[in-house]
Amino acid sequence: MRSLVRRSLLSLVVATALVALPACKNNGQRAQSGTAPGAAAQPASVTIATGERQLTFRLELALTPADQERGLMYRKSMAADAGMLFVFDRQSVHTFWMKNTLIPLDMLFIDADRRIVGIVASAEPLTETGRSVGVPSQYVLEIGGGLSGQLGIRAGQTVDFKGVPPP
Repeated sequence: MRSLVRRSLLSLVVATALVALPACKNNGQRAQSGTAPGAAAQPASVTIATGERQLTFRLELALTPADQERGLMYRKSMAADAGMLFVFDRQSVHTFWMKNTLIPLDMLFIDADRRIVGIVASAEPLTETGRSVGVPSQYVLEIGGGLSGQLGIRAGQTVDFKGVPPP
């Protein structure tokens, strides 16, 4: 009788563990903003072809209006190989400000063909001054202030996204 009870308890424990296992599937990685609940988050990145080299940045995604409104506000630092990509539903002239943004940023405006159409370099933090390149874009990539100049990133260069959902 005891062995029957032990086997039943063991079966119950194993069945419970198997049911709970899919919930742990992302191995503790923080899901990227805009990722569907229960979906495994693929790390997002962008690679910029400068002509001399390929530059890759790890991305946080700003997919929803709430994510896009918050952006990189209140951040005290950002790794040199990191950025935030704003993905918009349609191509338009986009304007950004730096309200409550504590660090200078470069803003790379990218069109639907994945070409950089303009750059706002070293945007001053903590201002409500609108910044735009006056050209339609579908994506805006924010990286550390001054990096585009240091790394040779210019308008006209192309980018390739990995793990970024379509608009």
